[in-house]
Amino acid sequence: MAGMATHVITGAGSGIGAAVARRLHARGDELVLHARDAGRAKELAAEFPGARTLVGDLADPDKLSWAFSHQSLPDRVDSLLHIAGVVDLGPVGELTPKTWRHQLNVNLIAPAELTRHFLPQLRTTSGQVIFVNSGAGLSAHADWSAYAASKHGLKALADSLRHEEHGNGVRVTTVYPGRTASPMQAKVHQQEGKEYDAAKWIDPESVATTILMALDLPRDAEVNDLTVRPGR
Repeated sequence: MAGMATHVITGAGSGIGAAVARRLHARGDELVLHARDAGRAKELAAEFPGARTLVGDLADPDKLSWAFSHQSLPDRVDSLLHIAGVVDLGPVGELTPKTWRHQLNVNLIAPAELTRHFLPQLRTTSGQVIFVNSGAGLSAHADWSAYAASKHGLKALADSLRHEEHGNGVRVTTVYPGRTASPMQAKVHQQEGKEYDAAKWIDPESVATTILMALDLPRDAEVNDLTVRPGR
C-alpha cells in the first residue's frame, strides 16, 4: 500500500492493534484511531501524534451511527482494520445473555456496522478490510462458546463481504492469530486459572508483520485467510 494511506483502526490501545498502529505511524501513514470514549481518545492522540480519533462504544453498536454523525469521518480510507475484541470464558450452562450479547456486539456486530459506514470510502480507494479473528474462529473448545461464536460469525462476515465487494476492488483479509502476548491473553489465563507467561506466546509485533504484509501486497493478489501460530 502506497505511502500516506489512511487507516481506520480499532483496538489500537494495546496488543496487536497497538503494534500495527505503531508500525503504520512510524512510516508516515495517516491514522484514524477508534476509541470507546473521549478519555481513551485523548490517550491515543497523545501516543500517536498527528493521528485522528473516532469515538464510539463498540459494546453498543446501535448507537455507533449516532455517535459518528456528531464527528467528522475521514473522506479517504485505504484500510479498515478490525482488531478490537473482548473475551469472557465460561460453560454454556453458566453464560448469561448479557455475556453473550457483549461479545457478539464488540466482536461481530460492531465490525459489521463500522464496515457499513466506511464501505463508500473503501470502494473509492479500492481499499482493504482486515479482520483480526482468532483460532477460536475456526474451532470451538469447552468454555469458549460465546467468544468462538462471535469469531465464527466474524469469519462469515468477512467471507460474505469478500464476495460482495470483489467487483468493487475491495480486498478482504482475515487473520487468525493463535495465543498472543497481550492484556487479553493475561485475562484469558486468569479466567482459566493458569499462570501467564508472555514469553510462551506470539509477540504482537509478529502478528503486526503479517497484517502489514497483507496490506502491502501488490494489487494483483489478495490474501484471503492467514493463520498465525506460536512458533515455540
